[in-house]
Amino acid sequence: MGFDYGFKPYVPVAQRRAQAAHEVAKRAQKGQSAAPVVIDGRTIAATFWGQAWCTNLEGYSDFANRLPRGRTYVRNGSVVDLKVAAGKVTALVSGSELYEVRIDITALPAAQWLALKAQCAGRIGTLVELLQGKLSKAVMETVADRARGLFPKPKEITMRCSCPDSAGMCKHVAAAMYGVGHRLDSSPETLFLLRGVDHRDLIRQPIPARIGAKGTAPKIAAGDLGAIFGIEIDGEPVAKAAAKVRAKPAVKKAATVPKKSSPAKRKPGPPT
Repeated sequence: MGFDYGFKPYVPVAQRRAQAAHEVAKRAQKGQSAAPVVIDGRTIAATFWGQAWCTNLEGYSDFANRLPRGRTYVRNGSVVDLKVAAGKVTALVSGSELYEVRIDITALPAAQWLALKAQCAGRIGTLVELLQGKLSKAVMETVADRARGLFPKPKEITMRCSCPDSAGMCKHVAAAMYGVGHRLDSSPETLFLLRGVDHRDLIRQPIPARIGAKGTAPKIAAGDLGAIFGIEIDGEPVAKAAAKVRAKPAVKKAATVPKKSSPAKRKPGPPT
């Protein structure tokens, strides 16, 4: 005699997708939008932020047993909806039926955030660099540190799923967690939203009292200048490119030199 332990029979991927599409369509008719996780190939995350999230997730033995199934589910399109808000992730994951997942993540402790800002002070040039993950090795190690970094620890995560699996992390929750990693590729600021901090605080620095030993302002790289103004600078010197956006100086008029008056003609006097 077989035992199913209350679990529903396996449903093929194609059938799950069809059921999910039907359910999502029904929700759309009620005005409920869906944001599915769509992965091409096997790579779940390709950027620093996405890969760091997945690496952090896989580093905890608490989650080890359920992660492989979660990877399979997220790759085959089973996460049909994923939404991230402050401290909260909600998802719809297709299995034997469509299951509702909720993941709550506690805010980053204020003292930990202050310490992170202090360690990153002056090491991140622009907001673009931060969000693109173009950071120095020291900064990357700081934000990804297991104990003191940005990524949540198991004790800071509360997971719930409507499926019958009583495990702390079921495969549907695991799929949603990997979905967050994939979402960080395109929206890295999502991590900061989850932890309840403002990513812009990492680059906000007070204006220094002195701008340089020789009294010169720091130069802006051509690429940064282009990003700031939304223009493309093809190998043009920064000074020359910057000069184009400055106002042209007024043209000085030449001083008007008064004309010398011609000497008055003397009338001829009487003959002598």
